[in-house]
Amino acid sequence: MPEEAYPGEYLIELAREFLETNGQEALSAPERERRERLGRFAVERILGWQRAALEGYGVTFDNWFSERALRERGEPEQVIEALRARGFLYEQEGALWFRSTAFGDDKDRVLVKSDGEITYFLPDIAYHQDKFARGFEQVIDLWGPDHHGYVARMQAAMQALGHPPDALRILIVQLVRLMRGSEQVRMSKRTGQFVTMGELVEEVGRDAARFIFLTRRCDSPLDFDLELAKSASDENPVYYVQYAHTRLCGILREAAKADVVAPSPEDDLDPLESPDEIGLIKQLALYPELVIGAAEALEPHRLTAYLHDLAARFHGYYTRHRILSADPALTRARLALVAACRIVIGNALGVLGVSAPDRM
Repeated sequence: MPEEAYPGEYLIELAREFLETNGQEALSAPERERRERLGRFAVERILGWQRAALEGYGVTFDNWFSERALRERGEPEQVIEALRARGFLYEQEGALWFRSTAFGDDKDRVLVKSDGEITYFLPDIAYHQDKFARGFEQVIDLWGPDHHGYVARMQAAMQALGHPPDALRILIVQLVRLMRGSEQVRMSKRTGQFVTMGELVEEVGRDAARFIFLTRRCDSPLDFDLELAKSASDENPVYYVQYAHTRLCGILREAAKADVVAPSPEDDLDPLESPDEIGLIKQLALYPELVIGAAEALEPHRLTAYLHDLAARFHGYYTRHRILSADPALTRARLALVAACRIVIGNALGVLGVSAPDRM
């Protein structure tokens, strides 16, 4: 690897695959052509890895967007004309500036430098404008913490183009630290060493990865313990919730084996009068409102916290009360509560994209 090259052993593998695919004659082309061909080949392969990793995690996109296509369509130039027509551009020291301070940014931003080269900001504006042009009314971005200072200027650009202040919502996602117990999994951008999402999902499984990532607000740091995520223990949050679902399913199976009539909405629930039962009923009643609130606030972690609490209440209830008893009315009422818990836990896991097994 040349000293000035981006680090990473995977680049050597990409170059080797490029030669195997295109043959040694690929080396006879001029250097600039070789670099361009290798670059296009590498981008295609890396995008393939990213698509596969996202699909393994349960995330698919309707559209993968190419900045090259955006530029070829002249959309950055269209943004310049739109901003100029609205009076938010001016020239200074040979550069073209966007008057972002008119919308709360701390300083104006350069769109075209004095040498005629456009800044990164301009195609980023065009990218967001393209989404609105395709008919979307609200755009939600997930950005890393190192882009926090970029938020005000992008929101200013959208407002300058005539979009409401809340049309673009930007969530800052904090970094995740991978752990194996008490030991941190070392990664280094400088040396090109990293753990991919595909590798993580392959090791711990989709369910654990999705659930654990959603146990925190997106703007809160997370320590992801790989060993804990694979463990079958109460300390593992996804196992704890999924086990509650399997236990609920098991109770209903045992009731069916005992020829107990399945619960129905017409059942008399008056026998459910213990504090544990009232607490479970109240927790179940919160679910619809909780889902709405989580969606509106863009905070799916509310669901994982809710599920853990509901599972804890049920596990406690199960250890203190007998579901199938000699009292038919009490048994049917408790089975109705069990069925309701199963439905809510299964539904909430489905909303999160996590499976709800009936056996473990």
